[in-house]
Amino acid sequence: MGGRSLNKLGFRLEKAQQKQELLQVKYWMTPSPYCLWENDTVQKASEKMEELHVGGLPVVDENHVFLGMVTLNALIKVLLKTKCPEATVGRALMTNPAFVKPDDSLLDVISHTENTMPVLDEQGRLVGLITIRDVLDGFFKYIYKLEQRQNTADALHVILESAYEGIAVVDENGVLLEFNEAYSRFTGVKREDAIGRHVTEVIDNTNLHVTVKTGIPERGVVQKIQGQEMVVHRIPIWRNGRVTGAIGMLIFEGVTEVYRIFERLQEEYRKNEPKKELLTLKKEKDSRLTMDEIIGESEEILKVKRDARRSARTLATVLITGESGTGKEMFAKSIHHLSPFSTGPFISVNCGAIPEHLFESELFGYEEGAFTGARKGGKPGKFELAQNGTIFLDEIGEMPLVMQTKLLRVLQEREVERVGGISKYQIHVRIVCATNRDLKEMVNQGEFREDLFYRLNIIQLHIPPLRERKSDIPILLAYYLKEVCEKYQVPVKTFTSEAVAAFCHYSWRGNIREMVNSIERLVTLVDGDVIDIHHLPSSMREKQISNEKEPVVQSQSLLEEARNNGNKREKEVIIQALKNAGGNKSKAAEILGIHRTTLYQKLKKHRIQ
Repeated sequence: MGGRSLNKLGFRLEKAQQKQELLQVKYWMTPSPYCLWENDTVQKASEKMEELHVGGLPVVDENHVFLGMVTLNALIKVLLKTKCPEATVGRALMTNPAFVKPDDSLLDVISHTENTMPVLDEQGRLVGLITIRDVLDGFFKYIYKLEQRQNTADALHVILESAYEGIAVVDENGVLLEFNEAYSRFTGVKREDAIGRHVTEVIDNTNLHVTVKTGIPERGVVQKIQGQEMVVHRIPIWRNGRVTGAIGMLIFEGVTEVYRIFERLQEEYRKNEPKKELLTLKKEKDSRLTMDEIIGESEEILKVKRDARRSARTLATVLITGESGTGKEMFAKSIHHLSPFSTGPFISVNCGAIPEHLFESELFGYEEGAFTGARKGGKPGKFELAQNGTIFLDEIGEMPLVMQTKLLRVLQEREVERVGGISKYQIHVRIVCATNRDLKEMVNQGEFREDLFYRLNIIQLHIPPLRERKSDIPILLAYYLKEVCEKYQVPVKTFTSEAVAAFCHYSWRGNIREMVNSIERLVTLVDGDVIDIHHLPSSMREKQISNEKEPVVQSQSLLEEARNNGNKREKEVIIQALKNAGGNKSKAAEILGIHRTTLYQKLKKHRIQ
């Protein structure tokens, strides 16, 4: 086998190795998971599983050597057998579960039937856990990267062959990897004869092989080729800190034509394959949401949008409140788009989805060796990733008290230290928070720090629930109906007026998220082009029938009338609503037609316990 063939084979082997590395378990596992000790009790293990919302936990000894797994079902069996919550977890231990190593492939994990598998190092110590969800996430991202590489390679090939300029690409040894048609016509050397040969054998007076040695770009230099003086660019290709090749460009009419070709290709690709847009690309697009993309023309939503625009121009922290599904994250992204930080990243953190013991490392990052299983080189935290941009702390009310203290310190000092680090770094980020809980009430209950609440509550935006802006429902219906039909590639359907009326009368406890889910269900299940009231779920039809039979007196008007007759009457209306709701404040607020936060304010005002 010749030297050039060996070079090409080595290049392919290196690419294959890089692809396999992307699938290694260590890149997708949860490092340093919560562990039980062998002497921990069944009661403690059960409580921890309930707290972490998991069905099993690993058990280790004092040297962190893995002993086995315990599951919730096994704990229940031990409890039923012994009647003793103080029994040790060793009695429920599954001692020989399947395990994987950090360098194993995800393909090794998918071949097992367990939902959760321990990841052990060479000494048998537990360094992480990997779940089926982690594996699927890894495969999806791996496939996405492969598709992106393939799309890039295809686009590059089309550009090379479409460009008027001669373009040549060499590897780190100066061997030609690409040689386009324009260069072939000018030199008289066929592409298939050029690729695989050293560049000096094909192009006169070239220095492209020197460029890969020096790493110094040369632009607009004169080179004599075929007896003619030509203007050329020589651009090194850097990867992982070293030069892996170089691009030579022979200028005929200017490089701007190449960029125009590439832009046309991108536009054509978007037109021809809009349905194949990946979720990750859509998410990136969503991070550039503008305020105009938030749908609604009611006075309630227009007021929130006006306040959001004003707050976006400042650097102050914004607290967005509202029920689940009202679109808090959309407002956060819109504020980011309008803010001075719009050119930076938008990093979203769901505080309710992070296990308590991982909170600090997720937000602030960690240094190499900070704990067993820490990644080599450490890992940046969300604040570090959001530098010069916006960090969105969603479900801030779910943040543990310990982390609330640390977050308060970060907000005060504007500097962060990684876990296991010895130095701090300054942060320059815009902070936007959101919650569907009443933080003021949580402060009263001792579940949320009062000083952090006032630090976050500089500008508060309350997004009204859908039932308080029912005039927006037909507009939202029309928009999402069209979007869902395009998503599932079906002809555009329509709603009858009776169906629209049913949508308007429904309470939508899940707000816009629930509405979109309902539309998706109807679009996929209804065969015809018209969605009528009989296609709707029985809960929506019953609500519509009850509204037709009984004239509804708005509770909000009752409160207004009560206020006109004095505070005593308003207090009586609220107390009656609480009785009707069985003491459930959320339900009482719904009966009254006001937001839960407003109800809490009125309870405090009237001193109603």
